[in-house]
Amino acid sequence: MKAILCKAFGEPDTLVLEDIDSPKVRGGEVKIRVRACGVNFPDLLMIQGKYQVKPDFPFSPGAEVAGDVLEVGTGVDNIKVGDRVIGIVNQGGFAEEVIAPAMMTLPMPDSMSYEHGAVFSLVYGTSHLGLSRRANLQAGETLLVLGAAGGVGLTAVEIGKLMGATVIAAASTDEKLALTREYGADHTINYTEENLRDTVKDITDGQFADVIYDPVGGDIFDAAVRCMAWESRYLVIGFASGRIPELAANRVLIKNSSLVGLYWGAYAFKNPAVMQNSFQKLFQWYSEGKVKPHIDRSYPLADAAQALIALGSRQAKGKLVIIP
Repeated sequence: MKAILCKAFGEPDTLVLEDIDSPKVRGGEVKIRVRACGVNFPDLLMIQGKYQVKPDFPFSPGAEVAGDVLEVGTGVDNIKVGDRVIGIVNQGGFAEEVIAPAMMTLPMPDSMSYEHGAVFSLVYGTSHLGLSRRANLQAGETLLVLGAAGGVGLTAVEIGKLMGATVIAAASTDEKLALTREYGADHTINYTEENLRDTVKDITDGQFADVIYDPVGGDIFDAAVRCMAWESRYLVIGFASGRIPELAANRVLIKNSSLVGLYWGAYAFKNPAVMQNSFQKLFQWYSEGKVKPHIDRSYPLADAAQALIALGSRQAKGKLVIIP
């Protein structure tokens, strides 16, 4: 089978496409014929050696796939050969076949395409559990989403509206902000041209944001912490800017605010029922047409490096997908 391989930490242009042996299935695992694979920021960090997980070389990036089950290992009784599934893996998705843990392999709704399946789990799962469980977003509250046109940001806009919030979307270009309005944003802020704090203050009549959703970090974090309302929750999703920021403790003290982290993938091991219940709700919303992934571009497997370059340079709106 063909796979994109990382043989040493570096930039996307160091990746190679090679023929390798088909992976072997062990107990509790399934082998999936990859029909589509989502592209996520951790994929880029992983090949650069900047991610918390550092696989042995050579490895393929790619953490979420959709495809058909080719083989099941011993002890797997909830999935059978031929099933259409979403597979969540640590790495290996940039390939024609991948091994996934059975516990992280989900039957796809009949109405879901492979492309949507491949870009659904990580971003919608992150936003749903982040907003509903960690930030406890309530109907009528104000939600500020940073990086709002990115993969996770756009789903936060969409889910925030479904949960009854007033959504302020912040992004770096007017073109990206136009997309957030299509996904339900009530207000938009171009933070390369507008002062984030002053604009949020104006929009909210001086009340600021009850929940701030931040997958960016860096300089925008420094500005956004000044947008926290009384008893607000600042939700830390990731650091796409490349800089992990720090917060002076008096910021949360004076507003009775909370700084809340989300490591979504850990629920699979720490409390899998939470993740399973979340997916039930998300699949229901998808089947009802209430959520719909936005795929900006698709790439063949041989052009996987170009997809990562586009992601790293902030060219993507919504999600990118690789089609082996």
